[in-house]
Amino acid sequence: MPSNYSTIRAEPRNGVLWATIDNPPINLIDEQFVADLISLLDDTDTSGSVRVVVFRSGDPDFFIPHVDLKRIAEYTAVAATSGGPDDSSLGTLFRRLSEARPVTIAVLEGRARGAGAELLYACDMRFASAERAVIGQPEVGTGVFPGAGAVQQLVRLAGRGQAMQVILGSEDLDAREAERIGLVNKALSDEELIPYVERLAERIARFPEAAVRLAKRRINAASLSPKEDVQVDSAQFQILARDPESAGRMAALMQRGLQERSRTELEYGVVLDEL
Repeated sequence: MPSNYSTIRAEPRNGVLWATIDNPPINLIDEQFVADLISLLDDTDTSGSVRVVVFRSGDPDFFIPHVDLKRIAEYTAVAATSGGPDDSSLGTLFRRLSEARPVTIAVLEGRARGAGAELLYACDMRFASAERAVIGQPEVGTGVFPGAGAVQQLVRLAGRGQAMQVILGSEDLDAREAERIGLVNKALSDEELIPYVERLAERIARFPEAAVRLAKRRINAASLSPKEDVQVDSAQFQILARDPESAGRMAALMQRGLQERSRTELEYGVVLDEL
């Protein structure tokens, strides 16, 4: 299958496509990453050789920290090319990821916040480094709103109360807490993590494809929210992103080094308390 993506390194092996996110300087979601994700989904939907896709990061600090807040219009326009006329947002692209033909597994070895965490939730399974993984939804603390599926996914993964705490509290969660409330399947040591995921992915890739696809489709039917709910949240994010109070908080965070390899990005949940 094609693998000429600019921001994702693709390595097929034993029916598993290892998709390593590599979008310097810190793996922000921008229009090129969105285009590459769409291309990867197009390719794997038509490639019979890829049965499982494993997403991980080439950056030890960041899986995906969040969207590029300077390029919201640009990446949204690219996301709108993913499918039909209603696919006009990052949230609907992530919904397509949930419904993709291959089984999808995310390996979290650094920080995933905002839309980066929402990409995690959109995958079929998630496994995290007990030493290094961090998950956060800082949007409300920043003055905006999770617009790419976190509301629907968190309520279903963790329950209403935990979803309230994660989203309204805007705090970072370590791997053990994320495992406890159901955001990740397992938290494993760095030594165990990749071998465990590799065994599981290759095991699934060897099973009869028709059975795997039917099981995934029926689990999705029982667990995914209506697509219209994701579209509503995407629209609300766009509205709040233009709000003056949100813009002021965003400017303050930018002055502190947001979108750079800085303390603000590394300790985003803590820095929100300092605004």
